[in-house]
Amino acid sequence: MRILSGIQPSGKLHLGNYFGMMQPAIALQDEGEAFYFIADYHSLTTVTNPAELRQNVRDVAIDFLACGLDPAKAVFFRQSDVPEVTELSWLLSCVCPMGLLERCHSYKDKTARGLEATHGLFAYPILMAADILLYDSDIVPVGKDQKQHVEVTRDLALKMNHLYGEGLLRIPQPRIRESSAAVPGTDGAKMSKSYRNTIPLFETAKVTEKLIKGIKTDSTPVEDPKDPSDSIIVDLFRLVASPGEVEVMEEAFRKGGTGYGDFKKRLFSAIWEHFEPMRAGRAELEANPDQVDAILRAGAEKARSVAAKVLSRVRQAVGL
Repeated sequence: MRILSGIQPSGKLHLGNYFGMMQPAIALQDEGEAFYFIADYHSLTTVTNPAELRQNVRDVAIDFLACGLDPAKAVFFRQSDVPEVTELSWLLSCVCPMGLLERCHSYKDKTARGLEATHGLFAYPILMAADILLYDSDIVPVGKDQKQHVEVTRDLALKMNHLYGEGLLRIPQPRIRESSAAVPGTDGAKMSKSYRNTIPLFETAKVTEKLIKGIKTDSTPVEDPKDPSDSIIVDLFRLVASPGEVEVMEEAFRKGGTGYGDFKKRLFSAIWEHFEPMRAGRAELEANPDQVDAILRAGAEKARSVAAKVLSRVRQAVGL
């Protein structure tokens, strides 16, 4: 079983990235043949500074490795180190109905929030489909918000198979993380760099604490009871604390007498402690950039050995 997942280097990785993609991906390393890539082509829809992009790619590589990705178990590489993906993306574009892309909610959501309506942003699902199909992927772990893009991938693979021969492209299956809702940002919306509501994984204590202090709360007085089921603070605390610690916080919410400022201090302490071992690992990797580069090069070689076979198969089928 081959597992495929990617992460964009469009800024500092945050709690939403970790609990939404990275932690599940790391857990899957022992379940099958894992291919994990840094989606730098995708990030060009939002990042236009080349120096910033290169630094983001390095930071993502270091962060992912520090959080537990094992290059002995997973193929880890830069998307752009496998140029075959762009050719497959074009071949898929030639059979993709416009209506299929026009129905994708991600494009509408991002443009509604102010992102420029570029062709790259509109055609994002086709490149994502190429990412998946290029490696004969069986399983694609995604959150509910990305399920539609995997469905687009399946539709395109089925159409290619219908036009050019059954079995040409492997039909992937999404693995939806039903048990985990989207990680809330500081404003209550899904945590996303695009929404500027994130809590980064590896910032300074001062910056992290300031961001947590800025979490949106209501105006309930300190002495009054508060609803833990409708609190960003509790939702985030649940990710990094034990069930017993969560129960204590929820009871303090219901009891009253504790202000949101105190709850935010507890949240900061829990987050800082949870990621302490990973911060130490990150410092070691940052001091050894050649090791990180070697891991990405080795991953790209393995990825290209698979990609070249799939693309050759498709080129021959379509008449190239």
